[in-house]
Amino acid sequence: MNHLAATGPTRILYIEDDPDIQAIVRIALETVGRLQLHVCSSGREALDVIDEFRPDFVLLDVMMPGLDGPETLALIRARHGFADVPAAFCTAKVQPQDVARLRALGACDVIAKPFDPMTLATRLRGLYAEAAR
Repeated sequence: MNHLAATGPTRILYIEDDPDIQAIVRIALETVGRLQLHVCSSGREALDVIDEFRPDFVLLDVMMPGLDGPETLALIRARHGFADVPAAFCTAKVQPQDVARLRALGACDVIAKPFDPMTLATRLRGLYAEAAR
């Protein structure tokens, strides 16, 4: 994936149905991390905006009504130009078998909820750098 920008991600697509968690991630990534963030409340909403927003990184919840996280990621990966965009799941289910299953679906990592909002942007930058290698 050497086509990724060396400077790291600047545009994050975040898909999460819980407004409270959305607010925390907005502060963590926009205010603390100085990243451009587009928050979607559903997988369907994300698919509606992804072509225009053109994210460098996708962060998504696993359990959501309608399209869940794995289904949403599969549909994103099927879109022209998004097969290699790094993506990570954010979930409370972080048993080894759950993490292995999500990584097998194409996620570069699984971030456990609750997470530290002060280090979330740094963590995403690190995942992006690993994906660029």
